[in-house]
Amino acid sequence: MAQSVKYCDICPDCGAELACRGTQALTGGQLRWDVESSCSGCGFAVAVCGGRIPDERRDQILAEHGPARLRVGCGSVTTIAVLRVARAEFGVDLADAKVVAERVLSGVHAGTLPEVESLARKLRASGVAAAAVRDWERTES
Repeated sequence: MAQSVKYCDICPDCGAELACRGTQALTGGQLRWDVESSCSGCGFAVAVCGGRIPDERRDQILAEHGPARLRVGCGSVTTIAVLRVARAEFGVDLADAKVVAERVLSGVHAGTLPEVESLARKLRASGVAAAAVRDWERTES
């Protein structure tokens, strides 16, 4: 599962426009951010793999692809399970985990598709029926 965006930067070798393609992917249960860049002016090229997605590129993915939302099944949800996953996934204290759990349980937790799918997989592993859906895929339960 992946989402990509194209953007431009400045070539570190010649200062010309550097064409970049960034991809946020969920691979082996881990989120990763990979970028391939090339300069048509001097031929400079680089691929940088792994790492955290920059906020600006995350915003660009959300703008271009739209947010995904987490949908949880009514009968399978326990607040305790969602709290445990939220604390582990986001490294937050109990108070912040409660905020995340409220957003998850109310159906408003959103992010990039790979981010939401990562959380959905962790919830499913904890026994909570969960799915990442795009807004246009949402169905009423």
